[in-house]
Amino acid sequence: MHPSHPFGANALMPLLQDARPMRARTVAWARGMALMLSLAAAQAFAQSAPASATSATPATPGAASGTAAVGASGGPVFDLLVGTYTGGGKSEGIYVYRFDTGNGELSRIASAQTVNPSYLVVSRDRNYVYAVNELPGDNGPATQRGGVSAFRFDRATGQLSFLNRVSSDGNDPCYLAISPDGKYLLTANYSVASNPGGSFAVFPLAANGQLGTSVLTVHHEGGGPVKGRQDNSHVHSTVFSPDGKYLFAQDLGVDKVFAYRYTPDPSQSKRGLFGPTEARYAPVAPGSGPRHLIFDESGRRAYLTTELNASVLVFDYRDGKLTQVQTVSMIAPGFRGKIGGGAIHLSPDGRFLYATNRGDANEIVAFSVDPKNGHLKLVKRYPTLGKTPREFAIDPTGRWLVVGNQESDSAYFFRRDPESGELASDPKRLSIGSPVDFKFVSPS
Repeated sequence: MHPSHPFGANALMPLLQDARPMRARTVAWARGMALMLSLAAAQAFAQSAPASATSATPATPGAASGTAAVGASGGPVFDLLVGTYTGGGKSEGIYVYRFDTGNGELSRIASAQTVNPSYLVVSRDRNYVYAVNELPGDNGPATQRGGVSAFRFDRATGQLSFLNRVSSDGNDPCYLAISPDGKYLLTANYSVASNPGGSFAVFPLAANGQLGTSVLTVHHEGGGPVKGRQDNSHVHSTVFSPDGKYLFAQDLGVDKVFAYRYTPDPSQSKRGLFGPTEARYAPVAPGSGPRHLIFDESGRRAYLTTELNASVLVFDYRDGKLTQVQTVSMIAPGFRGKIGGGAIHLSPDGRFLYATNRGDANEIVAFSVDPKNGHLKLVKRYPTLGKTPREFAIDPTGRWLVVGNQESDSAYFFRRDPESGELASDPKRLSIGSPVDFKFVSPS
């Protein structure tokens, strides 16, 4: 739970002791509490969402595996998994909704109780979901380690069944990635505290979806010029290259994008499972704070958000090396206030890029992508209608963008024009406690 996270560790400890789905709890008071929470969440959504968003009918699963189901509207239907912060008592953990892209109707179908699942990743076969347990937070003991939890995901019903939890082998895990061959899960440990400091850890994945304990933990050394934010390493994300040969670790604390060569069989390399490349890292401007990295579909370009100066960096990519070619600020001309670059995603067709700017801005910034060189051009800024838009997601059809306002207990579903990239001005609202991460999954 790094800076801007509102909850301390003490309030989280009861939830950490039991990360099982609510339906698996057998104690009578827990069943009653689950019912009250479900009713409260449903009532909150009914009070705040448009009528069309409250009358959703569960979709019929599609016949072909890997294809989206079709809803009552005739549009594709997806499950939407939402990760949250739980310390404020407004959230249970992970929520699962069924979302009809034809009309924007939404219905909650499941939940699983686990502490601070602020980032989620879904296995490629869509049978398993992994969540960070982001601890200890700003006020928790530095000796307490975070966790990573594994769940079995029933695509027909949307139910999550707890499998196991392991230590993240570091503090404040905030990002997850699965290796291209499906053998390992990686977590970025941000670590508010200088001891143990930022790191990433590697966990083997069993055939039944369970997590093994960490087989490798890599620590970075150094810091940056921004006092209080760059006093030590803060690994914020770990992203594999499109060819699966390299791993990039974005370190906000030291202003570097570290590059590692991935060797699935460590016995075939003197550098081990993850060894530094010859270049070792791509530097960014001092005090910028690299956060999240994505690649385009061609695999030749990458885009990076920097948190501390709210910019998007464009890179050419080739064989493990990133070369910066453009920097675009997310800050509006004349803006005076706090900033905080956050999440970044491309539209499904790759023609538009979106990124969040938090702080006092609380915007989604849209850019068009030049198909010739990948350079960005500002399209428009959109208010997220709340505070701290940490993450967002675009549905696979490209017709909707959902963003969560962590400190306003709300998520908004914006209709999106695939041709212009613009977002509609009348989004649907969902009331949900401290929403952070969103993942769309085909239920069929």
